[in-house]
Amino acid sequence: MAASAQDTVVETDIPSRLDRLPWSRWHWMIVLALGITWVLDGIEVTIVGAVSAVLQRKDTLGLSSSQIGEIAAAYVAGAVIGALFFGYLTDKLGRKKLFIITLAWYTVFTVLTAFSWDFLSFAAFRVLTGIGIGGEYAAINSAIDELIPARRRGVTDLSINSSYWLGAMIASALSLVLLDPKLVPPQWGWRVAFFLGAVLAAAVIVVRRLVPESPRWLLTHGRHKEAEETVRAIEDHVRRSLGTDQLPVAEGEPISVDQSHTTHFGDIVRTLLREYPRRTFVAVTLMVTQAFLYNAVFFTLAITLTTFFHVAQGSVGLYILPFAAGNMVGPWVLGPLFDSIGRRAMIAGTYIISGLLLIVTGVLFLNGMLNATTITIAWSVTFFFGSAGASAAYLTGSEIFPMETRAMAIAVIYAFGTLAGGISGPLLFGRLIESHDPHALFEGYLIGAALMIVGGLVEAVLGVDAERKPLELIARPLSAVRQRLELAGVRQPRPAPATSDVGTGATR
Repeated sequence: MAASAQDTVVETDIPSRLDRLPWSRWHWMIVLALGITWVLDGIEVTIVGAVSAVLQRKDTLGLSSSQIGEIAAAYVAGAVIGALFFGYLTDKLGRKKLFIITLAWYTVFTVLTAFSWDFLSFAAFRVLTGIGIGGEYAAINSAIDELIPARRRGVTDLSINSSYWLGAMIASALSLVLLDPKLVPPQWGWRVAFFLGAVLAAAVIVVRRLVPESPRWLLTHGRHKEAEETVRAIEDHVRRSLGTDQLPVAEGEPISVDQSHTTHFGDIVRTLLREYPRRTFVAVTLMVTQAFLYNAVFFTLAITLTTFFHVAQGSVGLYILPFAAGNMVGPWVLGPLFDSIGRRAMIAGTYIISGLLLIVTGVLFLNGMLNATTITIAWSVTFFFGSAGASAAYLTGSEIFPMETRAMAIAVIYAFGTLAGGISGPLLFGRLIESHDPHALFEGYLIGAALMIVGGLVEAVLGVDAERKPLELIARPLSAVRQRLELAGVRQPRPAPATSDVGTGATR
């Protein structure tokens, strides 16, 4: 038994070697290849909102207003299903396999969406497209965290997550051209919009093939030799791109991993609810509150402008562009502070500030002091901060749980947040806007602001100080060897992990 135990345990410095790498063209390739997910999601959501009026025409699909709402819900439901299904497979089968499969899945069903012929076909293809995007979330965020150096993990994650708004800007610009009947016939413009998103995704599949499997995942799945070869190849890429033969010395202690360890679904439940209950509560709170606010405001932005400010449907894209720009620039400008000042202060600060600014926006709106342009400016300033916080919610869910459960933890938190906040927000705001009563919409703003402030306070009290720390220090892998006696096959009671929520002296 002793020999068997020793044979399955490897001591490695792979995590510290990845974290010590200087930033290089190789890292930019990772950002480009994996970050496209959020761009595509931004295109999908914005295009559907932009073409909704066109799809109600009898010479297109002839959809009703209620069917438009059902299609939006169908896409969200698909994303939740995809996150859970593909998230589980990402932890089991690997990051690379799944981020190739999910992007290919997305591409196929986006193309098919362009060929929809009625409500049922369009709704079905939207569900299937959403499944691909939801699966991407789990696979992509896992891979990014495990490949990017710890000192830049925060700003990189935030920048990539905020690229959703680059997709929104692209879609808004496309809608101004493709939905102009003088340029493109209405029955064809909306189809071309979906097809172009698929073309972009297909091109990125080629780049993604260059992204390696996560060495951290290989290490914890009995493939230590392959993990070593992958890290050496990454180091060679970095040396060549920097034009140097020397890389910084890896810091930190090696870790010992038992490669015979297997993770089961019960381990995921136990990790989230028993070992890290406070972390789970924080991550879910951040996800629910930001999902409510974002989906409530963004999904109803067009009808808010047309109902209260009488903006023409064809001009809505002009207002989405600056709104999306504010959302995109916020994480880029504030992102470095999440690695320097720290996660807890910056997440709490951006959540609370965005909540307070939304209250100010609501008061100005209620008193008739805003027009279509000034409310768009107010939204842009509010979500300059809100977007940084919302992007950090995804970062939090992906970096504070053990390696073996990371993708599934992201999936569960995203699914719960989307179901609880992402669906209820648009439903509530849609009803408030239908009343044509500014007081009703003001109350909606107050609810959204209060939730964001609550999310910020929860982070301030219970947040995890994960900035610049190796993932293995934030949450020890389930397969990490804890006691030297285990090498001899002697089983001991399992102590609480040093970074768990339970036990006295636990660190967060």
